[in-house]
Amino acid sequence: MNSTIDIVWLQDDLRVADNPLLHFNSPPASLLCLYVLDKQWFTPFIEGETTPRIGPARLRFLWQSLMELRGELLQRGSDLLVRIGNPSEVVVELAASLQAREVRVADHAGVEEKEHIQAVARGLANQPQLPNQTQLRCMESGRLFSRETLPFAPDELPNSFSAFRRSVEHACVIPSSRSAPFTLPPWPEAPRGFPPLKAVCEQSASWQPDPRQGYAFEGGESAAHARLNDYLWRQQGGENYKKTRNGLLGANFSTRVSPWLARGCLSARQVNDAVKAWEAENGSSESSYWIIFELLWREYFIRVAELEKASMFGARQTFKPNAAFDAWRNAATGLPFVDAAMLELRQTGWISNRARQNVASFLVKDLQVDWRLGALWFEHCLVDYDVASNWGNWRYIAGVGRDPRQDRYFNVLKQAGHYDPKGLYVAHWLKHLETLPYGLERHQPWRVAPLAYTAPCIEPEQWQRWLIANAELQESDE
Repeated sequence: MNSTIDIVWLQDDLRVADNPLLHFNSPPASLLCLYVLDKQWFTPFIEGETTPRIGPARLRFLWQSLMELRGELLQRGSDLLVRIGNPSEVVVELAASLQAREVRVADHAGVEEKEHIQAVARGLANQPQLPNQTQLRCMESGRLFSRETLPFAPDELPNSFSAFRRSVEHACVIPSSRSAPFTLPPWPEAPRGFPPLKAVCEQSASWQPDPRQGYAFEGGESAAHARLNDYLWRQQGGENYKKTRNGLLGANFSTRVSPWLARGCLSARQVNDAVKAWEAENGSSESSYWIIFELLWREYFIRVAELEKASMFGARQTFKPNAAFDAWRNAATGLPFVDAAMLELRQTGWISNRARQNVASFLVKDLQVDWRLGALWFEHCLVDYDVASNWGNWRYIAGVGRDPRQDRYFNVLKQAGHYDPKGLYVAHWLKHLETLPYGLERHQPWRVAPLAYTAPCIEPEQWQRWLIANAELQESDE
């Protein structure tokens, strides 16, 4: 028996730098790095439909990230084994067949991921062919703060983000990230394998994002750092982010690093280090602080998900879509600002934060659709989906869960007029609007050309009140 084989079970930590799973006090003789694609992700998220939980954009980005990770591991003397199945079953089977000394895995905020980790712990304890019992080591990875340094117990997490932010900013210091190991223990006498994406999902292998997208995402650690450095230094994002973050068109109104953070190609501490390096040369600014502010939001949602577990998703039930939900997800509501964003989401796997807030509010507050259907659709579509941020943000908009305010209503027509005043965004995605004049006309074409455009599926009274107030304001300015 070789008791010095370790297994590193990777989930959303697909990087070699700042990855505690790859640092050892007592290195094993051999190391097997493993990623298991959960077969549950290919099951439909709505009963009676075929749409899988993981869509082509996210799966394509994930596979790019895995391919680059494998290359980085090979350069350090290791490799990456990729399997498809039930993660806990695959891990236990490998540990038993190799009689591994230890299985290392990063703690995860997701309920299903935690269940798999717990199932591995049970499975390892019940393996008769493991007389010395393989140890399961669960470690924190990718967070800004370690659990031990937080100024409150996990079950005393502040109810609002603002209170959380004030608390950690006062009491915590964000540690520096760790460099990548130069070498890793060699591969054991064990199978190797990395299936091509086409063998996993032909649709994802052939899927290409719409060329109208503002930025082309590519999975992997090197692409993550290239984007972060370009944004901070060449685009001077540390100086501009606060002013541009509500943009809708182009590549550089946002950091756009969320897909790499979600898959763990980039850690939150690495982003913090990069911002601090920029500030050391350029001085701190409101914008550079606001980038860290967004990381704190991410951290808060992680801690909320860890605390609330399955209750974060609400009561378990079978979801049945209705006509309103179908119109929303198919970009067929008749309201250009919503339809443009939903088309961009489906065609690229990403939309801006401003667009996300508006389409979520429209679905929940105006169409009166269960917010969880929206969260599930985002899970399918988003290249940067992660369970804590996605479900946390949807609950926030819906006014449920922590900080349950019910007045988080976005007047989508007002928002469209403010953030897309010329209608450039909606016409970029809905080409038929290019014939209409610049301005609010593009956001309400049914009023401008009633014979050519039908009214949207709903016209909330808040829109009419805003239109009247806006018209009176323009008259007073004249």
